[in-house]
Parts: sequence; structure tokens; C-alpha cells
Amino acid sequence: MTTETAIRPFEVTHRGILAIAVPMMLAYLSTPLLGIAGMTVIGRLGDAALLGGVALGAVIFDFIFATFNFLRSGTTGLTAQALGAGDRREIQATFFRALIVAVAIGLAVIVLAQPMLVAGLAMLGGSPPVQAATVAYYDVRILSTPFALANYVMLGWLIGLGRSGAGLFLQTFLNGLNIGLSIFFVMGLGWGVSGVAWGTTIGEAVTALLGLSIAFRSLDAATRPRWSEVLDRTAILRMVAVNRDIMIRSFTLLFAFAFFTARGAKMGDAVLAANAILMNLYLVGGYFLDGFAAAAEQYAGRAIGARYRAAFVRSVRLTLVWGYALATLAALAFWFGGPMLIDFMTVNEAVRTAARTYLIWAALTPIAGVLAFEMDGVFIGATWSSEMRNMMLLSLALYLMVWAVAEPAFGAHGLWLALLVFLSARGISLFLRMRVKIETAFA
Repeated sequence: MTTETAIRPFEVTHRGILAIAVPMMLAYLSTPLLGIAGMTVIGRLGDAALLGGVALGAVIFDFIFATFNFLRSGTTGLTAQALGAGDRREIQATFFRALIVAVAIGLAVIVLAQPMLVAGLAMLGGSPPVQAATVAYYDVRILSTPFALANYVMLGWLIGLGRSGAGLFLQTFLNGLNIGLSIFFVMGLGWGVSGVAWGTTIGEAVTALLGLSIAFRSLDAATRPRWSEVLDRTAILRMVAVNRDIMIRSFTLLFAFAFFTARGAKMGDAVLAANAILMNLYLVGGYFLDGFAAAAEQYAGRAIGARYRAAFVRSVRLTLVWGYALATLAALAFWFGGPMLIDFMTVNEAVRTAARTYLIWAALTPIAGVLAFEMDGVFIGATWSSEMRNMMLLSLALYLMVWAVAEPAFGAHGLWLALLVFLSARGISLFLRMRVKIETAFA
């Protein structure tokens, strides 16, 4: 049989899942810790407008980076499938293709920086002091874009190969450096919101150089692809199709969160700042669970490449068991530890009061979202990108319908309710579609 049709069995165990999930969980956890650190150093200044400015600036960059998150997730799925098929030349070709695209997109974003800023401020709103702080943050951090997208590619490639230890090292180095520089620039040099942005930008640049050195040492010269293979039309079209759908899916997801932030901004600076603090709890929970989503990506993609159904089914089952167990623990930790964290992150009493009022909703986000996180991993690994796109759009429609009824009736509580419905709908719809896709993929 040919490589394309041969079944290549491999084992899926709890130990194998944990070997990928635990390092990536630790790596992903450092990302929201960066957000918490940035919010905290600004929050300690006691100005709600500065805190809101960082929150709005972060949303704009969430839009930018999540729109191009396919550079991470698409690279993971395609790399894992090449690994499962035993195609070592394609493993390297996937890396080079994605890296070229990342640098090109990053430079284009810098060129279009001002129009994107104007559009972002128009969409998100906020008071004049908040928008002024957002501009100061944005003008510096935009310079990090090519480096950040290159880091996406390198992380996705390492996950696809199952090299989660190297991924942990890069992410921990990146976010540790960012946190240290942000504290130094803000608290030490008094640079305010610009200091947080400079910390992030320098951290991304240094990590990109470090990541490239690690990646290039891993490339085997004996299986180095020719440029004609890297630029192969069929492979590029496949990458574009997968990445296009993931980009639409990611953009839709960030629209949902930006809409959440914009609605909070209309309720005043205190609610905006409180929601920003609580969304960091959601991000901690999401990144905590994304370690097992990363394991699902790698194993699902490898199973598709190897054409081995038993490994696919078992990887889904094991990652869901671990995911729900950890989601429950995270929800309990947020509920009981949330008040202390809120008080640590801000000294503004109005913000503290609002954040405690809505804490219950943030505590429920891990349980509402765990199925969506795990299914995202499965669909990314399998490169079932069109299904991800469609279910995301369906869930967004349901989110907006619930919001239209719930917010007028319950205020910010209704806004949080709509968000939880959105998270739940994503997971349930993808799970139902997965059961259909399995029959087709392994027929």
C-alpha cells in the first residue's frame, strides 16, 4: 500500500496525553499571567481610565492576533498529519510555508496600523481618557506583530511534532520576559501604558530569535525539501483553505469577545475595568484547559495522517475526561479565590465591587467552555476547518439572540449569560458534527 492509504497504528495512553498536555498547559497558563501582570501594574496606579485603555488595546490586538491564529493552529494540524503519514519532507515544508506567510502578514499589519486603530476605537468606544491610553499602548505594541506571528508558527510546529517541552520553554521564556520588562518599565521607569506595550514588543522579538535557533537545529538536512516543494501549488492551496476557515472562525470568536467588551464599556469605566479583570479569569481557565486541547490536536491530526480510527476515538475520550475534571477544579478555584485576586489586581473600590458582583459568571466559564476547547483541538488537528467555521457562526447567532433579550432584562448579568450560552453552543455543535465526520474520515 502507498503512504497515503496505509494504516499506521500507534498507541494513545493517559501518559502520552499528559506528556503533551501538562507542558502545554503550563506554557499556555503563562499567557494570561502576562495579561494579569499588565493589568495589575496599571491597576496599582489607581486610574480606571488607564486600566480601561489597556483592556481596549488588548482587545484590538486580540482581534489582530486571533484573526491570524491559523498560523499556530493550522501549522499544528498539517504538521501532525505529515508526522502521522511519515512524510518528513512535508514536515519541514509546512514549517517554511507558514513562516513565510507569518512574516508577510506581520509587515502588512504594520503598514495598515493606523486604519486598524481608527476602526478599533470606533467599534469599541470608551471615554476620551480611555481612548488616549489605548492609542499610547497600540502605537508601541503594533511593532511586535511580525515577531508574534512567527512565534505562532514555531509553537504550532512544535505541538504538531509532539515536542511540548520545547513549546513550554519558548512560551515560558516569552511571557516571563514580558512580565519582567513590563514591571520594570511601568513601576521602575514610570512609562505607564507604553511600558506594558514595550515589554510585550521586546519579549516577542527576543523569543522569535530564540525560537528560530531551536527550530533550525531540529531540521534534518537529509530530508530538507526543495523550494519547489515548499511553494507547491496544491500544498499552498490546501494551507490557504484550512487557514481561511480558521481565520473566519477566529475572527468570529474575537468579535464575540470584543462585543462583550464594547457592551461593558457602555455601562461605564468601572464595569469595563471589572469585566476586563474577570475575563482574565476566563483566559486562565481557557489556557489551563488548552493543554489538553493541544494534546487533542496532535493526536487527532496524527490519527488522520495515519488513517487510524482507534487512536482518534481514544484521544478524544481521554482528553475530554481530563478536561472536565480540570474544568471543575478551575471553577471552584475561581469562585473561592476570585475576591482575593480582584483586590490584588486593582485598588479602585468601584471596580472591586463590580468585579465581585459578576464573579459567579466568570467562575462558570471553564465548565461552559471545556467541550468547546477540546473540540477545537480535535477539529484543528483533523483540519476540519469548514465545520469549525460553520459551528462558530451558528453559535455567534445564538449568542446575539440571547444577548438581545437578556441584557435589557438583567444588565451586565444578561451580558455574561449570553457569553456562557455562546461557549456551550460551540462545544455541543462541534461534538455532534464530529460524530458525523469520523465516519467519513475513516471510511
